[in-house]
Amino acid sequence: METLELFEAPAQDPCQRLGPSALVLRGFALPYVPELMPAIEIVEAASPFRHMVTPGGFTMSVALTNCGALGWTSDRRGYRYASIDPDTGRPWPVMPEAFSRLASQAAKAAGFEHFEPDACLVNRYTPGTRLSLHQDKNERDYDAPIVSVSLGMSATFLFGGQARTDSTVKVPLRHGDVAVWGGVDRLRYHGVMPLKDEPHALLGRQRINFTFRKAG
Repeated sequence: METLELFEAPAQDPCQRLGPSALVLRGFALPYVPELMPAIEIVEAASPFRHMVTPGGFTMSVALTNCGALGWTSDRRGYRYASIDPDTGRPWPVMPEAFSRLASQAAKAAGFEHFEPDACLVNRYTPGTRLSLHQDKNERDYDAPIVSVSLGMSATFLFGGQARTDSTVKVPLRHGDVAVWGGVDRLRYHGVMPLKDEPHALLGRQRINFTFRKAG
């Protein structure tokens, strides 16, 4: 059963549409997993996971790091992208080739040709952690899509509308699923419900999420 979970696509529709330009590619990242796992360790060794502080002074429950030319950061001064890791004083790690290849291929499969991300935010969730509803709007290029890769524990993705008060749909995201949204759906609110404590065969009690963007 574990072999099936780790290396075979789920027995479900390979594509779930969430909007005119938003969909989930079920199991799309599974063939990349053997390359992604050691690459995560390389990124973490150079820029360790950390819990950042929001402009309001709250510590984020989700641990994060970045790779690529730009990295997303947060502190009391606000949300922004920076080329330097504030914790190490060095540039963020180079985006692994397997990361960028997966992002561009997933974007292409979703109808977005020639996507070349310059930023990859890597989030690490543990049981009980969540991500509140928000828009991705710190980027300069809204024409490029968002590509979000899920590994490890399953999560419930919330996908809303253009306003925070709009209703949301609950979308299960499992190991290997890739969500892509752009175009008219680019600024829709989204988030993640608190993770249930259901360990995964490969990653145990954690979920790793890559969010690829064209930020600069």
